[in-house]
Amino acid sequence: MPHKMTITGSATGPLREYDRYVAFDMREKGSPAAPKGLKKSTFISYTVFVAKKAFNKTGLTKKSIMHEKILVQGEPTLDIPIGECPGEIGIICFQITVLPNKNEKEANDSKDKKEAKQEVSKAQQEVAATKQEEKQEPVVNEAKPVQPEVNETPVQEQKASPQKKQQPIQPKGTKDVVSFDDIIVPEAFLKTRPNPVKTEKVIEFVKRTGHLDKPLTIEKGSKVLKDGYRRYIVAKIVKMNKVPVVYESKE
Repeated sequence: MPHKMTITGSATGPLREYDRYVAFDMREKGSPAAPKGLKKSTFISYTVFVAKKAFNKTGLTKKSIMHEKILVQGEPTLDIPIGECPGEIGIICFQITVLPNKNEKEANDSKDKKEAKQEVSKAQQEVAATKQEEKQEPVVNEAKPVQPEVNETPVQEQKASPQKKQQPIQPKGTKDVVSFDDIIVPEAFLKTRPNPVKTEKVIEFVKRTGHLDKPLTIEKGSKVLKDGYRRYIVAKIVKMNKVPVVYESKE
Protein backbone atom coordinates (compact mmCIF):
# COMPACT_ATOMS: atom_id res chain seq x y z
CA MET A 1 0.00 0.00 0.00
CA PRO A 2 1.48 3.47 -0.92
CA HIS A 3 2.99 5.50 1.88
CA LYS A 4 1.04 8.64 2.79
CA MET A 5 2.93 11.94 2.91
CA THR A 6 2.23 15.37 4.41
CA ILE A 7 4.19 18.50 3.41
CA THR A 8 3.75 22.19 4.15
CA GLY A 9 5.04 25.35 2.48
CA SER A 10 4.40 27.60 -0.51
CA ALA A 11 4.68 26.97 -4.23
CA THR A 12 8.17 27.66 -5.61
CA GLY A 13 7.04 28.04 -9.23
CA PRO A 14 3.98 29.02 -11.28
CA LEU A 15 0.81 26.94 -11.39
CA ARG A 16 0.60 24.62 -14.42
CA GLU A 17 -2.88 23.72 -15.72
CA TYR A 18 -3.78 20.52 -17.54
CA ASP A 19 -7.06 18.97 -18.73
CA ARG A 20 -8.44 17.71 -15.41
CA TYR A 21 -5.72 18.60 -12.92
CA VAL A 22 -3.18 21.27 -11.96
CA ALA A 23 0.44 20.92 -10.87
CA PHE A 24 2.90 23.07 -8.92
CA ASP A 25 6.29 22.68 -7.22
CA MET A 26 7.04 22.87 -3.49
CA ARG A 27 10.06 22.21 -1.29
CA GLU A 28 10.81 21.35 2.33
CA LYS A 29 13.93 21.18 4.47
CA GLY A 30 15.57 17.76 4.51
CA SER A 31 16.62 15.74 7.54
CA PRO A 32 18.89 17.75 9.88
CA ALA A 33 20.95 14.65 10.72
CA ALA A 34 22.48 11.98 8.51
CA PRO A 35 24.69 8.91 9.09
CA LYS A 36 28.41 9.55 8.91
CA GLY A 37 29.67 9.48 5.35
CA LEU A 38 26.41 10.81 3.87
CA LYS A 39 25.80 14.45 3.00
CA LYS A 40 23.11 16.24 4.99
CA SER A 41 20.12 17.06 2.79
CA THR A 42 19.27 20.77 2.67
CA PHE A 43 16.02 20.84 0.68
CA ILE A 44 13.77 18.27 -1.01
CA SER A 45 11.71 19.41 -4.01
CA TYR A 46 8.23 18.03 -4.76
CA THR A 47 5.82 18.29 -7.69
CA VAL A 48 2.20 18.18 -6.50
CA PHE A 49 -0.66 17.04 -8.75
CA VAL A 50 -4.19 18.09 -7.68
CA ALA A 51 -7.59 17.53 -9.30
CA LYS A 52 -9.05 20.84 -10.53
CA LYS A 53 -12.25 20.45 -8.49
CA ALA A 54 -10.30 19.96 -5.25
CA PHE A 55 -7.97 22.87 -6.06
CA ASN A 56 -10.82 25.29 -6.90
CA LYS A 57 -12.45 24.63 -3.52
CA THR A 58 -9.40 26.10 -1.73
CA GLY A 59 -9.90 29.55 -3.32
CA LEU A 60 -6.24 29.69 -4.36
CA THR A 61 -5.19 31.48 -7.57
CA LYS A 62 -2.07 31.49 -9.75
CA LYS A 63 -0.67 34.44 -7.77
CA SER A 64 -1.87 33.62 -4.26
CA ILE A 65 -0.44 30.09 -4.28
CA MET A 66 3.05 31.65 -4.43
CA HIS A 67 2.48 33.46 -1.10
CA GLU A 68 -0.01 31.37 0.90
CA LYS A 69 1.24 28.62 3.20
CA ILE A 70 -0.50 25.34 2.30
CA LEU A 71 -0.68 21.79 3.64
CA VAL A 72 -0.68 18.92 1.16
CA GLN A 73 -1.55 15.30 1.98
CA GLY A 74 -1.08 12.63 -0.64
CA GLU A 75 0.81 9.62 -1.94
CA PRO A 76 4.15 9.48 -3.80
CA THR A 77 4.08 8.42 -7.45
CA LEU A 78 6.66 7.26 -10.00
CA ASP A 79 4.26 7.09 -12.97
CA ILE A 80 4.44 10.76 -14.03
CA PRO A 81 6.68 11.61 -17.03
CA ILE A 82 9.87 13.47 -16.08
CA GLY A 83 8.88 16.48 -18.23
CA GLU A 84 5.74 17.02 -16.11
CA CYS A 85 7.48 16.30 -12.76
CA PRO A 86 10.55 18.55 -12.28
CA GLY A 87 10.58 17.86 -8.53
CA GLU A 88 12.60 15.07 -6.93
CA ILE A 89 9.38 13.42 -5.71
CA GLY A 90 5.93 13.45 -7.34
CA ILE A 91 2.85 13.54 -5.07
CA ILE A 92 -0.75 12.70 -5.99
CA CYS A 93 -2.69 15.02 -3.67
CA PHE A 94 -5.97 13.92 -2.11
CA GLN A 95 -6.29 16.85 0.31
CA ILE A 96 -4.98 20.45 0.14
CA THR A 97 -5.56 23.05 2.86
CA VAL A 98 -4.61 26.75 3.15
CA LEU A 99 -2.96 27.35 6.54
CA PRO A 100 -3.49 30.58 8.51
CA ASN A 101 -0.50 32.84 9.04
CA LYS A 102 0.23 32.77 12.80
CA ASN A 103 2.49 35.83 12.69
CA GLU A 104 -0.21 37.95 11.06
CA LYS A 105 -2.81 36.78 13.59
CA GLU A 106 -0.55 37.64 16.53
CA ALA A 107 0.28 41.01 14.99
CA ASN A 108 -3.41 41.81 14.44
CA ASP A 109 -4.27 40.77 18.00
CA SER A 110 -1.53 42.97 19.45
CA LYS A 111 -2.68 45.91 17.28
CA ASP A 112 -6.27 45.48 18.48
CA LYS A 113 -5.11 45.45 22.10
CA LYS A 114 -2.98 48.58 21.60
CA GLU A 115 -5.85 50.40 19.87
CA ALA A 116 -8.24 49.43 22.68
CA LYS A 117 -5.80 50.78 25.31
CA GLN A 118 -5.34 54.00 23.32
CA GLU A 119 -9.11 54.52 23.08
CA VAL A 120 -9.47 54.01 26.84
CA SER A 121 -6.66 56.48 27.59
CA LYS A 122 -8.14 59.04 25.16
CA ALA A 123 -11.53 58.71 26.81
CA GLN A 124 -9.96 59.24 30.23
CA GLN A 125 -8.08 62.31 28.98
CA GLU A 126 -11.27 63.77 27.48
CA VAL A 127 -13.11 63.28 30.77
CA ALA A 128 -10.27 64.97 32.68
CA ALA A 129 -10.13 67.83 30.15
CA THR A 130 -13.90 68.35 30.41
CA LYS A 131 -13.70 68.64 34.20
CA GLN A 132 -10.90 71.22 33.94
CA GLU A 133 -12.85 73.27 31.36
CA GLU A 134 -15.85 73.38 33.67
CA LYS A 135 -13.68 74.93 36.41
CA GLN A 136 -11.96 77.44 34.09
CA GLU A 137 -13.44 80.57 32.51
CA PRO A 138 -14.97 80.19 29.00
CA VAL A 139 -12.71 82.93 27.48
CA VAL A 140 -9.54 81.03 28.37
CA ASN A 141 -10.97 77.76 26.99
CA GLU A 142 -11.75 79.32 23.60
CA ALA A 143 -8.28 80.90 23.16
CA LYS A 144 -6.09 77.88 24.01
CA PRO A 145 -7.13 75.27 21.40
CA VAL A 146 -7.04 77.70 18.43
CA GLN A 147 -3.34 78.73 18.46
CA PRO A 148 -1.60 75.33 18.89
CA GLU A 149 -3.72 73.70 16.16
CA VAL A 150 -2.79 76.37 13.56
CA ASN A 151 0.92 76.32 14.49
CA GLU A 152 1.35 72.54 14.76
CA THR A 153 -0.31 71.56 11.47
CA PRO A 154 2.33 72.95 9.01
CA VAL A 155 5.19 71.61 11.18
CA GLN A 156 3.77 68.09 10.99
CA GLU A 157 3.37 68.36 7.22
CA GLN A 158 6.98 69.53 6.82
CA LYS A 159 8.27 66.61 8.87
CA ALA A 160 6.19 64.08 6.93
CA SER A 161 7.18 65.26 3.44
CA PRO A 162 10.92 64.31 3.50
CA GLN A 163 10.07 60.82 4.80
CA LYS A 164 7.99 60.06 1.68
CA LYS A 165 10.90 60.96 -0.61
CA GLN A 166 13.23 58.36 0.95
CA GLN A 167 13.65 55.26 -1.23
CA PRO A 168 15.21 51.88 -0.39
CA ILE A 169 18.85 51.30 -1.43
CA GLN A 170 19.25 49.13 -4.54
CA PRO A 171 22.33 47.21 -5.80
CA LYS A 172 24.72 48.74 -8.34
CA GLY A 173 23.59 48.56 -11.96
CA THR A 174 19.86 48.60 -11.14
CA LYS A 175 17.85 50.11 -14.01
CA ASP A 176 14.33 49.64 -12.66
CA VAL A 177 12.31 48.17 -9.77
CA VAL A 178 9.37 45.89 -10.66
CA SER A 179 6.77 43.88 -8.78
CA PHE A 180 7.95 40.39 -7.85
CA ASP A 181 4.63 38.87 -8.98
CA ASP A 182 5.04 40.30 -12.52
CA ILE A 183 8.22 38.31 -13.25
CA ILE A 184 7.68 35.16 -15.36
CA VAL A 185 10.07 32.24 -14.70
CA PRO A 186 10.78 29.98 -17.71
CA GLU A 187 10.29 26.22 -17.35
CA ALA A 188 14.04 25.69 -17.90
CA PHE A 189 14.87 27.55 -14.65
CA LEU A 190 12.25 25.62 -12.66
CA LYS A 191 13.97 22.35 -13.59
CA THR A 192 17.29 23.54 -12.12
CA ARG A 193 18.37 23.43 -8.47
CA PRO A 194 20.64 26.34 -7.43
CA ASN A 195 23.53 25.56 -5.08
CA PRO A 196 22.04 25.78 -1.55
CA VAL A 197 25.31 27.07 -0.03
CA LYS A 198 25.50 30.01 -2.47
CA THR A 199 21.78 30.66 -2.00
CA GLU A 200 22.24 30.85 1.79
CA LYS A 201 25.06 33.39 1.32
CA VAL A 202 22.75 35.65 -0.71
CA ILE A 203 20.04 35.33 1.98
CA GLU A 204 22.56 36.38 4.66
CA PHE A 205 23.62 39.35 2.49
CA VAL A 206 19.98 40.52 2.16
CA LYS A 207 19.39 40.21 5.90
CA ARG A 208 22.54 42.23 6.59
CA THR A 209 22.08 45.00 3.99
CA GLY A 210 18.35 45.03 3.26
CA HIS A 211 18.74 44.53 -0.52
CA LEU A 212 19.95 41.99 -3.11
CA ASP A 213 23.63 41.94 -4.06
CA LYS A 214 22.84 42.11 -7.81
CA PRO A 215 19.72 42.95 -9.88
CA LEU A 216 17.77 40.29 -11.82
CA THR A 217 18.01 40.29 -15.61
CA ILE A 218 14.61 40.25 -17.36
CA GLU A 219 13.31 40.78 -20.88
CA LYS A 220 11.82 44.23 -21.31
CA GLY A 221 8.08 44.14 -22.01
CA SER A 222 7.40 40.44 -21.32
CA LYS A 223 9.32 40.51 -17.98
CA VAL A 224 10.57 36.94 -18.57
CA LEU A 225 13.50 36.06 -16.29
CA LYS A 226 16.77 35.75 -18.24
CA ASP A 227 19.37 35.55 -15.45
CA GLY A 228 19.46 35.57 -11.63
CA TYR A 229 17.19 32.59 -10.77
CA ARG A 230 19.02 32.16 -7.42
CA ARG A 231 18.25 35.76 -6.46
CA TYR A 232 14.64 35.26 -7.60
CA ILE A 233 14.37 32.35 -5.12
CA VAL A 234 15.99 34.48 -2.37
CA ALA A 235 13.54 37.33 -3.04
CA LYS A 236 10.68 34.85 -2.68
CA ILE A 237 12.08 33.39 0.57
CA VAL A 238 12.49 36.83 2.22
CA LYS A 239 9.10 37.94 0.76
CA MET A 240 10.21 40.93 -1.33
CA ASN A 241 7.29 42.77 -2.94
CA LYS A 242 9.57 44.57 -5.43
CA VAL A 243 12.92 43.53 -6.91
CA PRO A 244 15.71 45.44 -8.75
CA VAL A 245 16.21 44.52 -12.43
CA VAL A 246 18.20 45.26 -15.58
CA TYR A 247 16.68 44.74 -19.02
CA GLU A 248 17.83 42.46 -21.81
CA SER A 249 16.40 43.71 -25.11
CA LYS A 250 14.97 41.31 -27.72
CA GLU A 251 17.30 40.73 -30.71
